[in-house]
Amino acid sequence: MKITIDQDKCIASGQCVAAASDVFDQRDEDGIAFLVNDDPPEDEADDVRHAAAVCPALAILVED
Repeated sequence: MKITIDQDKCIASGQCVAAASDVFDQRDEDGIAFLVNDDPPEDEADDVRHAAAVCPALAILVED
């Protein structure tokens, strides 16, 4: 699974962190999302896909 965040699109809503906090986090200074785990275990794949789906800016791309 390859996960990409387009930080230029990110609007710091935090939906990705709420959906998959072991994979995503937000910078303290501006709330922009970043990956804390770019190779999550398979049992977190559904949460990562959900995070991409609920991102209001569509800033997360997940490729299998």
